[in-house]
Amino acid sequence: MPDSFWMQFKKFLMETNAIALAIAVVIGGAVSKLVSTIVSAFFMPIIGVILPGGEWRAWKLTLSGANAIGVGEILGALVDFAIISFVVFFFASKIFKVEVKK
Repeated sequence: MPDSFWMQFKKFLMETNAIALAIAVVIGGAVSKLVSTIVSAFFMPIIGVILPGGEWRAWKLTLSGANAIGVGEILGALVDFAIISFVVFFFASKIFKVEVKK
């Protein structure tokens, strides 16, 4: 007799590490939020002091009329990504003891 849907689903979750993946996604979201807050509250004010004008995330490249490209938003997202990627790599390499082969 074939397994019930719930038995097959439970087997899938256990054999494919889907639960571990779900936990990792939740933790990753929490880490991302924490790092984004640190970036916006600590690093961005420093960058704003260094760069002239201060509000560099509001920098727009006007195309015509009200149409503009949010250059500052794009640069801000790139800075956020770089810092979040570094922090995640740092902690993951410590947890999994990753060694870089030369």
